[in-house]
Amino acid sequence: MSAHVEEVRLNLGHIELAAHLFGPADGVPVIALHGWLDNANSFALLAPQLKGLRIVALDLAGHGYSEHRPAGAGYTLADYAHDVLRVAEQLGWQRFGLIGHSLGAIISVQLAGALPDRVSHLLLIDGVIPPTSGEQDAAERLGMALHAQLRLDGKRKTVYASIEDGVEARMKGLVAVSREAAELLAQRGLMPVPGGYSWRSDSRLTLPSPVRISEAQAMAFVHRLKCPACLVVAAEGMLVRHTALLEQLPFEQVTLPGGHHLHLNDPQGATLVADCINRFFGFS
Repeated sequence: MSAHVEEVRLNLGHIELAAHLFGPADGVPVIALHGWLDNANSFALLAPQLKGLRIVALDLAGHGYSEHRPAGAGYTLADYAHDVLRVAEQLGWQRFGLIGHSLGAIISVQLAGALPDRVSHLLLIDGVIPPTSGEQDAAERLGMALHAQLRLDGKRKTVYASIEDGVEARMKGLVAVSREAAELLAQRGLMPVPGGYSWRSDSRLTLPSPVRISEAQAMAFVHRLKCPACLVVAAEGMLVRHTALLEQLPFEQVTLPGGHHLHLNDPQGATLVADCINRFFGFS
């Protein structure tokens, strides 16, 4: 695949999303979904190494150059899945593949499980199902989320004196990334504000979810999949310790060296993941 990338904007009616477009026009249609608080540059090292794919790498709503949801709205998995489906509809893609990392992998599983006839391939990078909870925690979780929403009104985003300060903050984030990864994410994520720079992402993305489904509900999406599926497990990532979950998954798994952002942290990791994806799509 050529390293050429095209910047596009997709007006879905209810929201406008930004995206990167890679690959030949007649390639296998694929939508790529990044992780929480990342953006389309999550695939900047990976996508140019893929073969035979027409990839639309989205900035998910509230991330990167995409619009934020309206006041009073939230960021549920169902809303993200609806956005992705609208993108496919706008592109005229009746069937399409999904490549998802972390949150993007979770969204991919939910959409492919909900509408199994629409998804042709499912490639997941260190993510499968959302955090789950028992029904006994439902009321407490909603209360916690409501309090957090009220507190958010009085909070201001962190302003960094320089781009370098913002990059270093991302390197030390909840999920640490390499400097190269942080710099790539900052290209679409940092914006100038009075006094310096701030991350573009919607502050509501940091709010706790008011509702969590049970593990049985989450696995129902997995068991409804019809398409070929492959999970890339990062050897030093977030899934490797969840052996009970991994043993339940009815599809191919490949463990590769690296952390949660193994496809972005360095060129070597991106190449390993790209080789896996090319083989999975039949272009090795």
